[in-house]
Amino acid sequence: VSTIKKGIIDIEAFGDDTDSFLWAMMAALLAAALWLNLATMAKAPVSTTHSIVGGVMGAGIAAAGFNIVDWGTMGKIASSWVISPVIGGIIAAGFLFAIKKTIIYRDDKVNASYKWVPVYVALMSWAFVAYLVLKGLKKVWPQLVTGFNDVMFFTVEVTKKPTFGVALLLGAIVAVFVYFWIKKRIAFRMHTLQNDRASVNVLFTVPLIFAAALLSFAHGANDVANAIGPLAAINDAIMTGGISAKADIPVWVMAVGALGIAIGLALYGPRLIRTVGSEITELDQMRAFSIAMAAAITVIIASQLGLPVSSTHIAIGGIFGVGFLREWLDSSDTLEHEIKQEKAEIKDEKKFLSALRTELEALEDKADKTDQDYDRITALYRSIDDEEEAIKEAKKTLKQDQKNLYVKRDVIKKILTAWVITVPSSAVMAACIFYMIKGFML
Repeated sequence: VSTIKKGIIDIEAFGDDTDSFLWAMMAALLAAALWLNLATMAKAPVSTTHSIVGGVMGAGIAAAGFNIVDWGTMGKIASSWVISPVIGGIIAAGFLFAIKKTIIYRDDKVNASYKWVPVYVALMSWAFVAYLVLKGLKKVWPQLVTGFNDVMFFTVEVTKKPTFGVALLLGAIVAVFVYFWIKKRIAFRMHTLQNDRASVNVLFTVPLIFAAALLSFAHGANDVANAIGPLAAINDAIMTGGISAKADIPVWVMAVGALGIAIGLALYGPRLIRTVGSEITELDQMRAFSIAMAAAITVIIASQLGLPVSSTHIAIGGIFGVGFLREWLDSSDTLEHEIKQEKAEIKDEKKFLSALRTELEALEDKADKTDQDYDRITALYRSIDDEEEAIKEAKKTLKQDQKNLYVKRDVIKKILTAWVITVPSSAVMAACIFYMIKGFML
């Protein structure tokens, strides 16, 4: 509730009207859930945070007017639609390019892997431990430090949340251990590795599994907290009979969030996993590793610069970055030019076909037809059939060429559209649901 008060809406605008506050939070929760389910069914990976933000904003406006919203904060959230994917894409592309230059493009890939894979995995460990500390453990940090002080012979200052320096220090300690452990593992397997890309990819498999697990943990800790925020506010208002600046979150509320994310993953997970994993661009271990690195590093950088970012948008931006890098490295400019030409040719052929049909209709409507008219009608029927077949073949060729592009343009359009309309859509839904609840309750 404190986040809602300081960020999206000012709960003081509700005054002593606890009922309206309860209805607004319920509407926000239902709207965000409805929008997320609709987007997931459409295979659009949208931000949970943005959905709940839109829901709270829409319900707040419906309950107390436009002045309740902190439009400066909403502007920052809107800016994250651009900031998140762009930074994520640049960092992911940079890491993949570095891996290609230092390992894949080398003649001796095995020795290059022995030298560089431990470095990349250590960097990943450093970034992910720092990411985990800053984003995933901030809620329980005081308790962790207190417990640490109880068992150690020295004490550490207890702070409300981990500092950037502490996060980097913990990450560096883990990174050193990981570096030597990975180097030892690769040395043990060097005699079995082939001098090819597939063998290099295998070396990234285990680190990628750990990266995915850590990213899921921190991502879940953040998004589930955002999702159950209105539920915690509702529970607190019912239990206390008023609107509090801070709300205690009972165990059952957290359990509902945990159960919900698990069931959602089981039911809708495969659909989105396919979209993110293969329908935007094809991913292997190295590419996925670069994307995971981008997600962790972008969140760390953004948290220090005070930039609002979305974990979902960063990951998808990373996939875009990796895909566009592959296109650039493989010089697909020629293919894109061919696709544009094919589209122009299809457009011209459709115009020509339309002209043939117009001429045919005019001749068939003619009352006194000559032999030349009948010959022309026959020729037009043949030409129209040939032209329709040519357009069909041209479309088939165009579709095949578009598949050859590493980043599917139609998927990009769908995802970007879903991102742009997430906040307004969930806001409109929340406002409608609020009025429905208010109508039923009065």
